[in-house]
Amino acid sequence: MQKRTAAFIFFIFIFIANLNAQSVSISGNVYDISGRRPIESVIVYSSANRAITDSLGHYQILVKAKDSLWFSLFGKHTQKYTIDTIEDLQHFNIMIHVTGYDLPEVRVRNSYYKLDSMQNRADYAKFFNYSAPGLKLSNNQNLLGPNGLTIGFDLDEIINMFRVKRNRNLQFLQNRLISQEQDKYINYRFTKRFVQKLTQLEGAELDKFMEYCRPDYAVLALLNDLELGLFIQKRFAIYKKGG
Repeated sequence: MQKRTAAFIFFIFIFIANLNAQSVSISGNVYDISGRRPIESVIVYSSANRAITDSLGHYQILVKAKDSLWFSLFGKHTQKYTIDTIEDLQHFNIMIHVTGYDLPEVRVRNSYYKLDSMQNRADYAKFFNYSAPGLKLSNNQNLLGPNGLTIGFDLDEIINMFRVKRNRNLQFLQNRLISQEQDKYINYRFTKRFVQKLTQLEGAELDKFMEYCRPDYAVLALLNDLELGLFIQKRFAIYKKGG
């Protein structure tokens, strides 16, 4: 009985050893073409397994010794890398060139948005540059008088402090212009073409998702094109689950 148990354990050990010998663990990081910015949510494939890079661009995947490895971002695949040609299995880092073809938003952009924004700022400079009146030094006052240092306050600013209705209207118009400018910026970057490319949604379903996913200006201003694409994909995953 003891011999049979020992033999069984021996064969189990050999079986596990063979499995380990047939599979290897590969890890590394995925960066953009500069080699400095890590890319999150890149899918790493082998013929029988897959992994996804984390926020630091890091991945780890178990593959067969005779297998190949490849990477995918926004449905675009890299070349396949044969495992036995990879020298350092624990530091297999790659760089992905994210082009305008991968991110259609880059292609549909044009210079007119920035020109329109600059022109709008120039046309309504009075409102964009408005600040609440207060005690300010006059630009026309000589600070050094015959008897030493003298201080002169701006008389117009003092008068404007008491023009409550005027100040309220100017503040309202400034807020409205800034809000319109921010909405145009969101529309300029968060386009149907871009979202449809990433989600494959169409028609009313696309409109519904765009309303659900539309980012705030404060969020969008912090995202580059790649990060915006990842933001949309994450929101789409939640959307499909009914979130």
